[in-house]
Amino acid sequence: MLESFRNIFAIPDLRKRVLFTFGLLAVYRVGCHIPTPGIDPKALLEFMDAVQNTFLGFVNTFTGGSLERVAVFALGIMPYITSSIILQLLTVVVPHLEKLSKEGELGRKKITQYTRYGTVLVSVIQSTGIALFLEKTTTPAGAALVPSPGWAFRLMTILTLTTGCAFIMWLGEQISERGVGNGISLIIFAGIVVGLPSATADTIGRIRTNELSILGVVVLLAFMIVVVGFIVFMERAQRRIPVQYAKRMVGRKVYGGQSTYLPLRVNTAGVIPVIFASSLLALPATAAQMFQVEWVQKFADQMAWGQPLHYLLYIAGIIFFCYFYISIIFNPTDLAENMRKYGSFIPGIRSGKRTAEYIDRILTRISLVGASYLALVAILPDFLLNGIRVQNLPWIGPMMDPYLPQWVTQGLGINFYFGGTSLLIVVGVAMDTLQQVESQLVMRNYDGFLKRGRVRGRRG
Repeated sequence: MLESFRNIFAIPDLRKRVLFTFGLLAVYRVGCHIPTPGIDPKALLEFMDAVQNTFLGFVNTFTGGSLERVAVFALGIMPYITSSIILQLLTVVVPHLEKLSKEGELGRKKITQYTRYGTVLVSVIQSTGIALFLEKTTTPAGAALVPSPGWAFRLMTILTLTTGCAFIMWLGEQISERGVGNGISLIIFAGIVVGLPSATADTIGRIRTNELSILGVVVLLAFMIVVVGFIVFMERAQRRIPVQYAKRMVGRKVYGGQSTYLPLRVNTAGVIPVIFASSLLALPATAAQMFQVEWVQKFADQMAWGQPLHYLLYIAGIIFFCYFYISIIFNPTDLAENMRKYGSFIPGIRSGKRTAEYIDRILTRISLVGASYLALVAILPDFLLNGIRVQNLPWIGPMMDPYLPQWVTQGLGINFYFGGTSLLIVVGVAMDTLQQVESQLVMRNYDGFLKRGRVRGRRG
């Protein structure tokens, strides 16, 4: 592996791509430390410490800690993800967008342009909500976060945060085009892993104060290793459908007749369903902050972490977006038609419609396994920390609560620093990036990271 890393910097083009990627990620991290004008930093730090284990703390993880400073990059890349969700949903119901999605590269560029416009619009809406929220919020001690509220502060905040989000979007596109890996994913990746040093320091501090035993740390590390190994295993899992090529005579030579397989990944959608579901679940909390309405606040409380409704909608959202995303990127009918054109077939299955139905049936079954795996990993850390607050369920909750163990209703109090969503993103993006670097090395006749096999990412 060390030899492979040396080979990366021995290839001029690959070395430039890697250094370009690190350079833009460094620019992103610098922007996460530039604060927005007009906010009292001490009061803001005190407030963020009080809400560390709430929804705001969750969003702060995805923004690399820039939200706790209300930095110019405080919105992170979430508006771009939200805009992508909206555009993909509209692609199914709007004929014009559906037509563009089938026009190849030109259509994709047009949809990307619409996504950029939508990102700016979502950024303006979210930054307006943040500005109004900051003006109304005080610390537990009663200090105001904004010493001089008014339209001057609001317009400055909207301009700063929207510009910062647009710049992050540009950084991601530049990394994808001229660097290594997917730029948007790497920006989210960088925002998450930057919390590793502080989490390590916090763990060491808890050991010194006897809040956490060394045995507890060992168990936590072992649990993390098992979860990471499980994620890697599931990301590489495939259902291989045998494919046979028909023999054909051209002159005196016989072509075809060979056997291969069609690999269908168990988790074809990757981490996209988890990100989409998380973004949608963030809407009630955002609405509760922007609109001080009683019923909105009550609904947001029911959607808080640890609440049964949160788990239910989170799992349902992951399963829905898993099937929805696969239906967009994978068309069994087109695949069956291409197989028929090239003279290939699945043994025992008639070509054409029957092949498409067979592939669709298998894809539907393995996608349920993939969606269940995503939901399990996504909710497991939250469950370990908070449990399920069944007592808040109407009617049946108070009756169930006395009969359930305390570790189910209150959690184990285990702080899994990289939550399920974060861990899925970190492992998945790392595998994808390694796969791209591996492909570049093998293409130039260099050994990859593994001598006996290729590194398979989520798309490999």
